[in-house]
Amino acid sequence: MATTIDPDPPAELPPELAGQMTLLDHLRELRTRVTWMAGAVILGMCVFFAPPINFLAWEILLEPGRERVDNFKVIAIEPLENLGVYFRIALAGGTAVAMPMLVYQTLRFVAPALTPQEKRWIYPIAFGATLAFLAGMAFCYFLVLPAAFGFLFEFGSELAPPEIRISSYMNLTLRLIVILGFVFEMPILIMGLARMRVVHWRKLLGWWRWAVIGSFVVSAIATPTIDPVTQSLVATPMVVLYILGIGLAWMVRRQE
Repeated sequence: MATTIDPDPPAELPPELAGQMTLLDHLRELRTRVTWMAGAVILGMCVFFAPPINFLAWEILLEPGRERVDNFKVIAIEPLENLGVYFRIALAGGTAVAMPMLVYQTLRFVAPALTPQEKRWIYPIAFGATLAFLAGMAFCYFLVLPAAFGFLFEFGSELAPPEIRISSYMNLTLRLIVILGFVFEMPILIMGLARMRVVHWRKLLGWWRWAVIGSFVVSAIATPTIDPVTQSLVATPMVVLYILGIGLAWMVRRQE
């Protein structure tokens, strides 16, 4: 009578490897998080697709230009120009409304790599990043845009009175508002990386020269204008926020 030999049972993974995710698991998790983020942006866009809300945002965004130019008006020279601006405002507004979900889903994606103590920081960081984004938008709207438009619209206006295309005006306005919104999240990002022991405040402090150079390079790339005033108005907050981020990194790891 033939005897059968049972195969050896699969070896158990060590505890430190049992909870690790495979590449496919990471891709599935990424797909889930991106789906949630895209859904949040789409829902936010639906809010701003309502004509009363969109046109109200339109009027609010035109106000910095009206403050700097007498009899300020914008023109549309292409049939689809106003419609394109309508969609851009909806996209920017939807992104702003969805920012809490965007930050939260980003942190949930990296959560498996965090310790239980570090996971407790997810909600505070998401809340702080959202407030920082709103603060950056407000800083741009009330300080950066009036100063930038004051220089751009008044420079050479005696020779060539400005007639502003609505698409050009809104592209510059929305780009600066969104960029500075993300820039203001830098201290929260640095603090989070320091908390997860990815960076150390001493190393960040040693990189301050490169941070200054990088801020002006990023500002030159991000802003569609070549004037030094607008670029400085974007780069200077980046440098200040980098220093603030170093301070926050020191606070969370000051005992080391």
